[in-house]
Amino acid sequence: MKQFIKKADIILFIVLVAVGLAASAALSMSRMDAGDGAKVIIESGGSLYATYPLAEDRVVIVPAPKQGKVDAPAPDPDKPASEQYDYYNVVTISGGKVSVTEASCKNQVCVKHGTISMTGETIVCLPNRLVVRIESKGGGYDSVTS
Repeated sequence: MKQFIKKADIILFIVLVAVGLAASAALSMSRMDAGDGAKVIIESGGSLYATYPLAEDRVVIVPAPKQGKVDAPAPDPDKPASEQYDYYNVVTISGGKVSVTEASCKNQVCVKHGTISMTGETIVCLPNRLVVRIESKGGGYDSVTS
């Protein structure tokens, strides 16, 4: 009877797993702290909705686009988002961290995502076509492109 798995196959498998784990560890340790000058970029429907400094605390109501364009009136900060729009996200910037604290979508993945605070991190709400990401003034290269 032939042996399908040989010693060389096992050694190759162990080496590949070790290389993969080392690469994963190196990438996760190389994430940059957002630091001073970091910005929160909010996109709705594939276009830029707003840009805010990460250092300034605020709550932003982002109406979801309908039929590919944003056709909602400007948000009223004194009224709850659920009374103003059928489809919306509430983005909260507080203490150098960003989160989606409320959303009209059914699955609530964006709300359950938690907070982000590092350059390059994102929160995405597919049903409402929302992307929230953090960018900083850092150099053009990061651990992935170098």
